[in-house]
Amino acid sequence: VQLQASGGGLVQAGGSLKLSCAVSGRTLSNYVMGWFRQAPGKEREFVAHITWIDGNTHYADSVKGRFTISRDNAKNTVYLQMNGLKTDDTGVYYCAARRMIFREYDSWGQGTLVTVSS
Repeated sequence: VQLQASGGGLVQAGGSLKLSCAVSGRTLSNYVMGWFRQAPGKEREFVAHITWIDGNTHYADSVKGRFTISRDNAKNTVYLQMNGLKTDDTGVYYCAARRMIFREYDSWGQGTLVTVSS
């Protein structure tokens, strides 16, 4: 699976951004797609995931109610709509993929930088 993330940028606190992750190389019906982020000086952390076949979602507590993960079957693209952004949301955002039967993500995109200013 090849992943290409885009949509990052600079935004003021309280603003919104929508990240995209274009996916190619596989049929995705048995995949889980995730978004992760890494803030400066911190470890990479889970943000959200979506099960491709049924659209089930799961979010980190820190983003619940503000971020929405979705997928477009026709475009083979996963999105992360981010609203109510906070300075703590600053970081490099990565999309990732894993097969449903595995726990570990084994395909990663290149990352897109999100900077939230106060």
